[in-house]
Amino acid sequence: MAGRWQPDVLGPDFRARTLELAPDDEGEVVATLVRYAPPSPEALRPSRAVLYLHGWSDYFFQTELAEFWHRQGAAFYALDLRKYGRSLREHQTPGYVDDLRTYDEEIDAAIAQIRRDLGPRSRLLLMGHSTGGLVSVLWANRRPGEADALVLNSPWLELQGSAVLRHVSTPAIHQLARFSPRAALPNIDPGYYARTLRAVDGGEWEYDPRWRPVPAFPVRAGWLRAILDGHAQVARGLDIQAPILMAASSRSSISPRWSEAMRQSDSVLDVELLARRAVQLGPIVTIARIPGGLHDLTLSRPPVRAQFYAETSRWLAAYGWG
Repeated sequence: MAGRWQPDVLGPDFRARTLELAPDDEGEVVATLVRYAPPSPEALRPSRAVLYLHGWSDYFFQTELAEFWHRQGAAFYALDLRKYGRSLREHQTPGYVDDLRTYDEEIDAAIAQIRRDLGPRSRLLLMGHSTGGLVSVLWANRRPGEADALVLNSPWLELQGSAVLRHVSTPAIHQLARFSPRAALPNIDPGYYARTLRAVDGGEWEYDPRWRPVPAFPVRAGWLRAILDGHAQVARGLDIQAPILMAASSRSSISPRWSEAMRQSDSVLDVELLARRAVQLGPIVTIARIPGGLHDLTLSRPPVRAQFYAETSRWLAAYGWG
């Protein structure tokens, strides 16, 4: 079931629609589909759509990203997943699921709505950032043929450190998650990444701190177990036949101490690990490294995100989307 399109918090060019999902042990569950719908003198219905999935402790607010895809001739949609952003309810544990396959329900519901809007033969590109990138590739691997292409913005494809660290930590996390799945783990978010983004700290962006808090939502054992299981699936190799663009910064700056270098690098994930894992997603993978890029390339400095959009446009043209 879905509600009607309503005005969105991002302004008159955006609409939001509630997607009612199956309740869980915390009660009511919804997701929120957002569409960029600027006024147009023409009543033409696009034949292509982009569905964007956000990252951990995040929600969709990147209006420039929507404008970019609109210029490419695609209808742009974004999904605030259950228990995030517009979809978060007071009775819920923020961001919590214990199996990434849980998100299949809202992704499938969002695509069904897109097909109703654009027609059953409309082409679909799935775009995911960070944790949303991991969710995207696992979904695409389970749903062969549903997505015509994928664009991944710094997808979280491996645990920071190495696969060795994942192997060492997984048994302990699985044991804790078995008995106390919602147990909160020590929060190691020092707020440095937010410092590179927020206008008040010298960045460029303003967003709702309820939906993108500092520090981030508490990481819970059951959720981390689901992430580690997803990383293990990627490490074994996926078989996504659709062309994939994986874009990430050219370097990382992960440190317990603040550095101004974090304003021109990925301070969240190890980009070298992302590049190595990306080639295991399928047979057609393009890797773009963006100098000066932040963890979310679309929130980097204007020249940097301009390069990201230029690389994306070139890749789209090569695969018939430009």
